[in-house]
Amino acid sequence: MLEIENEIRSRGYKYIACIDEVGRGCLAGDVVASALIMPKDLIIEGAKDSKKLTPKKREKLYTKILDNALAVGFGQVDSRTIDRINIKESTRLAMKKAVLNLKDRNGNKVIPDFLLIDAEEVYLDIPQKSIIKGDAKCHGIACASILAKVFRDRQCEVWGREYIGYLIEKNKGYGTKEHREAIKKIGPSPIHRLTFLKKII
Repeated sequence: MLEIENEIRSRGYKYIACIDEVGRGCLAGDVVASALIMPKDLIIEGAKDSKKLTPKKREKLYTKILDNALAVGFGQVDSRTIDRINIKESTRLAMKKAVLNLKDRNGNKVIPDFLLIDAEEVYLDIPQKSIIKGDAKCHGIACASILAKVFRDRQCEVWGREYIGYLIEKNKGYGTKEHREAIKKIGPSPIHRLTFLKKII
């Protein structure tokens, strides 16, 4: 899982930011991206694609990753922006924000010299590489996927309390049957992506 990072380090790059997103296919809520820079040669045992981990395991790994990362940043883009500029551009924007928000444990801004991105391009003048299924091939991207997933899931708990009836705390904003039925019954909330609801309402 460190093969890709090590190859890039062999070319002289030191601060490699790994980036992933979550929430791209949701009907409600922000798309969230995480960027992080890990110490050289460090492996977080058990870190892999966040979708293949239980919520309890993700929470444990989230804390462990934060404790070990040299720098971490999050970026998010809300439903109104997603409706306005589309989900692909919103995903790229969230990733860009995550990179620009990279800070070390003392709150100091960190600028990476290379980006490893899960199947995307980030509009920044920094050398970068897009990796298809990066969260399964690259340790840093796997860690970023866990951070993004836990960060967004925690937000879903808040949205679930604010917007009653959609069970966002349970479905995380994805288009489950009960979620779609709730939209038909009570209409969309302020955090629903209206461009995603055309076949539902």
